[in-house]
Amino acid sequence: MIRLGDFFICRDNPSPMTTLSSPLCHASDATAAESIGCRPPSVSRLIICGSCFAIAAILALSIDRTVALWFQDHRLPGELARLVRLAEIFGWGGGAALIILTATQLDPRRWRIALPLAIHSLGAGLAADTIKLFIARTRPLATDHSATVSDTFVGALPLLNTSAFIGGYGHHVQSFPSAHAATAVGLAIALSSFYPRGRWLFTIFAGLAMLQRLDAHAHYLSDVLAGAALAFFLAAIYARFNNYQQPGPNLVPKIT
Repeated sequence: MIRLGDFFICRDNPSPMTTLSSPLCHASDATAAESIGCRPPSVSRLIICGSCFAIAAILALSIDRTVALWFQDHRLPGELARLVRLAEIFGWGGGAALIILTATQLDPRRWRIALPLAIHSLGAGLAADTIKLFIARTRPLATDHSATVSDTFVGALPLLNTSAFIGGYGHHVQSFPSAHAATAVGLAIALSSFYPRGRWLFTIFAGLAMLQRLDAHAHYLSDVLAGAALAFFLAAIYARFNNYQQPGPNLVPKIT
C-alpha cells in the first residue's frame, strides 16, 4: 500500500517490485530527482514563514487604511495592471482547480498529486472562508474614507448577529482574511514542492495574486498577509503528518 505523501520517499536500494510500481521515480542523480519534484519543505521552515507573515499582518494593521486609500487613489500602470488582474486566477478556487487538473494530466504521478495540491490551495482558501464566519471586517470598497482600522472590524460571529450590519451579513463584511491569498500561497507552496525548479515562478504568481486583491480594493494588506500565513501553517500541518524526507539517488514510493 502506498501512503499519501510517501511518493517522495527515497531509498538507496529499491526492490524490483517497488521499482516497477513507480514509473515516475527513476532518477540517476540528485539533479534528475529534483527535476521531477522531490523537495518537500520542512515543517520548521513552513512554521517560520507562517509566523513571519502573521507578524507582518499584525504590523500592517497600522497602515491598512493608508495602503487601501493609496490603491483607491492610484492606478497601476498599463500592462502591469493587466498582468495583476489576470493573476487573480492563481488565487481563485476555480483557477486553482484547473491548474491542479492540468498537473494531473502532465505529471507521471497523475492523480496522486491531486489531493496534496488541493489540500494546500483549496484547503487553505476554505480555512480562510471559515475564519470569516467568526470575524466580520468591511472591505476597503465598503468602508468610509474617514474610518479607522478599528472601525473596519465590525463584529464577531456575524452569522448570529446579521441585523447589526448595514445591508446584512454578506460579501462586504468578509474581508479578513483573504481566501484568494491563502489559495494562491498554498498552491505556490505545493507546486514548489512537486516542481522545485519553478518555485520562483510560483512565488511570483502568488505575489501578483496577492497584489491583485489590494488593487481590486477587495482586501486590506493585513488580510492578504494573514491569508498567506494561514496557507503556510496549513502546509506545515500537512508536512508534519505525511513524513516527507529528502531526495536521494533513487526515488521510489514507500511501501507498507
